[in-house]
Amino acid sequence: MARLTTKAAGVFVIAVTPFHPDCRIDMESCDRMVDFYLEVGATGLTVLGMMGEAPKLTVDESRDVVARILSRVNGRVPVVVGVSAPGFAQIDALTRMVMDLGAAAVMVAPPGTLRTDDQIYTYYTQIAELLGDVPFVLQDFPLATGVQISPKVIARIMNDMPTCVCLKHEDWPGLEKISFLRKEGVMNNRISILCGNGGLFLPEEMARGADGAMTGFAYPEMMASVVAHHHSGQMERGRDIFDAYLPLARFEQQPGMGLAIRKYTLAKRGIIAHDALRKPGAALSEASRAEVDRLIVRQERRLAELG
Repeated sequence: MARLTTKAAGVFVIAVTPFHPDCRIDMESCDRMVDFYLEVGATGLTVLGMMGEAPKLTVDESRDVVARILSRVNGRVPVVVGVSAPGFAQIDALTRMVMDLGAAAVMVAPPGTLRTDDQIYTYYTQIAELLGDVPFVLQDFPLATGVQISPKVIARIMNDMPTCVCLKHEDWPGLEKISFLRKEGVMNNRISILCGNGGLFLPEEMARGADGAMTGFAYPEMMASVVAHHHSGQMERGRDIFDAYLPLARFEQQPGMGLAIRKYTLAKRGIIAHDALRKPGAALSEASRAEVDRLIVRQERRLAELG
């Protein structure tokens, strides 16, 4: 597998981890999920991200999931693996394991203990030294990590650490951050910016200079379509398609419920067999399931009207 570069673009779908009702990993659903993501236009996959329930897996399970997904992908697209952990020993061990399996890069979020610009810069300096020649993605997700990384610090990290090839931009609000990083003279070289937050701001992020998305949504074809229409100069058509999916995308972004909603929808679509989450994890009430069902019906009607 070729390694990730600063040219990474398109839609890197954050893969869920499918489970059986008894919480064993469902490898058959992993296969269907990979096939589905690639069929609807994913240009890459990200495994063991925050919505992949990575902290709930043992090391052996993490290895098995990554190996299964890489085997199914079979080199067709790059696969990024989340290796964020409290200590460097875990990050190092996970990185060596997944790169040996054929991953294209790893993704590292900052620990919640970092507070100052110098602490953040020093942490990523040490990460770059630890990983050596392994390319990595800087995950900037302050809503989850509690760490605010200023645009100037991101630029400094990426200018000084050439193995940091991609920013997973998930700040909210964060459009000005993208504009700053794309301003002439800020970066030594153009780096990849892939955005998160379930694609809620994807049209605006693309207009500001993002290269695509690295996030999850039960309908990743929406994100692939928005990116494709942006590149073909048909952004208004892309926005119309985005608008058709927006109510469900908004509903899926509820803190504490988002993954349960996503898994329920993926199971309803037949992509995974079950919507099970490992504990701790919220289960959807019947009322919530009915709300998702209504949103899907309305979404299908809007798409039919678009033609």
